[in-house]
Amino acid sequence: MLRIFGSTRTLGPADGPPALVIPGFVAHDRTTEPLRRALADAGWRVHGWEMGLNLGVRADTVDRLRQRLDAIGHHEPILVVGWSLGGLFARELGRAVPERVLAVVTLGSPFSGDAKQNNVWRIYELIARHKVDDPPIPRITDKPPVPHLALWSRRDGLIAPRAARGLEHERDEAVELDCTHMAFGMSRHAAKDVVREIDRFLKTHG
Repeated sequence: MLRIFGSTRTLGPADGPPALVIPGFVAHDRTTEPLRRALADAGWRVHGWEMGLNLGVRADTVDRLRQRLDAIGHHEPILVVGWSLGGLFARELGRAVPERVLAVVTLGSPFSGDAKQNNVWRIYELIARHKVDDPPIPRITDKPPVPHLALWSRRDGLIAPRAARGLEHERDEAVELDCTHMAFGMSRHAAKDVVREIDRFLKTHG
């Protein structure tokens, strides 16, 4: 997870549509470089979250992400892609400022069902210093008021498919990919599949 050789710089054409990628728990912008680069290769102007390691939910997480959107710009709505815990942040950002968000894409994110439907909740509580089912911001499972694509995998290994797939009223589409949880953010092969599904989804929901 602590990839040290990835780039943190903004990627993609300067005039490309803007995208923000939010890393998963104990990951950072270097970790998501393969995913960000694949989006950039598809024409997106891709920005990292620039908040260092994702060490869990904080009371000001959504406010800080709103500031990140402001820094990226106001000229057009921004695609927000969140890996794992980052997907929960993406959903709440879409709920807070729907006019600023083109769509939300979650990658193996446990947004649905019991908050303990994963294999990392005990570690999460130790690092984040709060109960996984009692976070500093409300945990809302209903769909945010923006298009939401949920990508999930039965081979995830960390997050229960049920939690990452969600129910009909909790997202617009759920699409299964064949990859592990780590691959969502770090595999070039999986990143190509993610970009393909985003392109398809936005043609009908964007």
